[in-house]
Amino acid sequence: MLTQHTIDIIKATVPAVSTYANEITAHFYPLMFQEYPEVKRFFNQSNQAGNAQPKALANALVAYAANIENLSVLETAVNRIVNKHVSLNILPEQYEIVGECLLKSIKAVLGDAATEEVIEAWGLAYWQLADLLIAAEESAYKANEDKLGGWRGEREFSVIRKTPESDNITSFYLTPTDGKPVPSFIPGQFIGVVLQINGEETRRQYSLSDSPNGEYLRISVKREVGGVASNYLHQQIEVGDSLSVLAPAGDFVLKDNNKPIVFVTGGVGITPTISMLNYLKDTAHSVHFIHAALNTQVHAFRDHVNKIASNNKHIKPYYIYSEATESCQPNAKGFIDLSILEEQIGDDRDVELYFLGPKPFMNAMYHFIPKLGIPDENVHFEFFGPAETLTR
Repeated sequence: MLTQHTIDIIKATVPAVSTYANEITAHFYPLMFQEYPEVKRFFNQSNQAGNAQPKALANALVAYAANIENLSVLETAVNRIVNKHVSLNILPEQYEIVGECLLKSIKAVLGDAATEEVIEAWGLAYWQLADLLIAAEESAYKANEDKLGGWRGEREFSVIRKTPESDNITSFYLTPTDGKPVPSFIPGQFIGVVLQINGEETRRQYSLSDSPNGEYLRISVKREVGGVASNYLHQQIEVGDSLSVLAPAGDFVLKDNNKPIVFVTGGVGITPTISMLNYLKDTAHSVHFIHAALNTQVHAFRDHVNKIASNNKHIKPYYIYSEATESCQPNAKGFIDLSILEEQIGDDRDVELYFLGPKPFMNAMYHFIPKLGIPDENVHFEFFGPAETLTR
């Protein structure tokens, strides 16, 4: 528990830290990677190059400091961090490294304003948050370890099938090489995959794209231009190869109620909702499945969704293509807009809305949400990569 004196120092220095937050985090990552190169494997370097990761950390740092006396408002953000960390197998010793480098960066950027007393206060505040995260992550690790088919740390899985789903998305079916049970998970969750590429370890998170079945875990990976991990999986990993996998995590999951469900996805954002849809396909749950893609060539799982819908009148697919060809036959051409959402959802706005896709898609959806009149607690979304600020 922080003393009032420490809290007062944090609150007094929040404006300065907020002003220079981007500079602090821009200083922090190169410093940490230089002094502790072993932690680079936990970070997607494309997010570093694009400034997404430093910006996400800067936003998180300022939000934490600004709410130092009321951390409950950060519960959703903290849960998301915990799940990301668990999927990467972040351990307590890594918090020592982050704390040391973060304080050095605050001192380097703020200069004389970062007195010994200020640095001490920020150190105490950092460890308040770190201890909270460490405890929550340990609880998640233990829960994963204790459940049937569960484990802690890395576990070897074999690729038993490799199936193209579109021109740029391929599914990998994975089973444990130890012969022990396949774990259950909550539809919508993801796993971490530990890869050895050109002699370097790389960790990535991929949504599970099928419902729990006790036979395999499935990930469906989009081949990204210049993507180190995705191209390695597409080009190098074949049936019979092994992958090191970290246990399922994530809080972008189905809510336990009977409200109508609206899935709105763009591109590879479809993958976790396929897991959810497969779970729901034999129920009487009302589902609107709205998906945006360029065209049929890159639209994964279209035939699968159509087949499910043909066997369940409660499931209604709707497709929008921005670069439709003559053979595509989408329900609409162009991009998702407010009128499409209003028409598909209907008059009853007490629905559970789940949306996921690339950044422009997410910004558009975030702009539409207030105009739809759906209760805030019924709106669920997740980012690929580090959390970024959506704009309206």
